[in-house]
Amino acid sequence: MDRGMVGSASRGRLHVGVRRHGVSAVVTPAGELDHHTAELLREPLESCVDEGCSRLVVDCSQLEFCDSTGLNVLLGARLKAEAAGGGVHLAGMLPVVARVFEITGAEAVFTVHDTLEAALAD
Repeated sequence: MDRGMVGSASRGRLHVGVRRHGVSAVVTPAGELDHHTAELLREPLESCVDEGCSRLVVDCSQLEFCDSTGLNVLLGARLKAEAAGGGVHLAGMLPVVARVFEITGAEAVFTVHDTLEAALAD
């Protein structure tokens, strides 16, 4: 496992960890992703792509809430990653977060995995 590009950011309700795993950047948001915290996720996602890692795996297993602003951050990261030849994989979504993706239809534009391990193996 490659642990280059390790970092984190937090602002109370959201903590974002970033690590490398082979060709993927694993981004782990923990807490609440909303209008007030979205920038904490946007910045590391964009930085990963800017640094040449266009395959992003977002480990959602610790994400307790996601509103439309958070969803837009992930959609924006998807567009940027795809433009760079990669993509965004979502893993381990809790039911409350998965419901947002289901209701909006956003689950159809992401590769969604039940677990982080499955996303990394894909």
